[in-house]
Amino acid sequence: MKFSLTSILACGLAVEAHTIFQKVSINGKDQGQLTGIRAPNNNNPVQDVTSQNMICGAPGTKSNTVLNIAGGDRIGMYWGHVIGGAQFANDVDNPIAKSHKGPVMVYLAKVDNAASTGTSGLKWFKVWQETFDTSSKKWGVDTMLQNQGWVYFNMPTCIAPGQYLLRGETIALHSANKPNQAQFYQSCAQINISGSGSFTPSSTISIPGAYKASDAGISTNIYGLAGVPDNGGKPYQAPGPEPIKC
Repeated sequence: MKFSLTSILACGLAVEAHTIFQKVSINGKDQGQLTGIRAPNNNNPVQDVTSQNMICGAPGTKSNTVLNIAGGDRIGMYWGHVIGGAQFANDVDNPIAKSHKGPVMVYLAKVDNAASTGTSGLKWFKVWQETFDTSSKKWGVDTMLQNQGWVYFNMPTCIAPGQYLLRGETIALHSANKPNQAQFYQSCAQINISGSGSFTPSSTISIPGAYKASDAGISTNIYGLAGVPDNGGKPYQAPGPEPIKC
């Protein structure tokens, strides 16, 4: 669904440079808008790291579909300014404002039934991230912009078969030099992983709980002396654990 400027004003929606993870592709095949996705029904960020909305975003859309993914598949996550992509014609903030630099990360949590599980109390582990490249000065969000909203990664081949929630997260750090101003955007996909993997994580994290507002990757100034978001040329340490290694 896309919004005209008239409908935006009528509904009282603010034109913000925010984003929503809203669909998945598998080996290049688009699975469809909100298919197998739990997404917030607005594009507002979460800024309280202790909020339950840190898990899959504010309560919003639900799906009865569980997406079938094999270990090693090429997975795409599509992010758009609002549900449907652009908020209006020539939306320069679709999929997200160019100023909203930050990492993109992917977590998994094993569940019995991905379509019906609750989200509280799950044990998460990170499988992929794109943070900041000190050579190119490129952030994960820059890749999202370059690919017109898509971010791609390969599902690790070692993941044990079964059903999982996949949590896609983007953190916008443009104002993170001020207290509690990092912006978290996240949705969850319902997936069933097949293959011959046997990996079970030896350690997991809780969400919320794993992040602290004072973490170096959350309370941070990404601007160098020239005022550009190059993190002062320093490596960036994303919050949460390192991605697993198969």
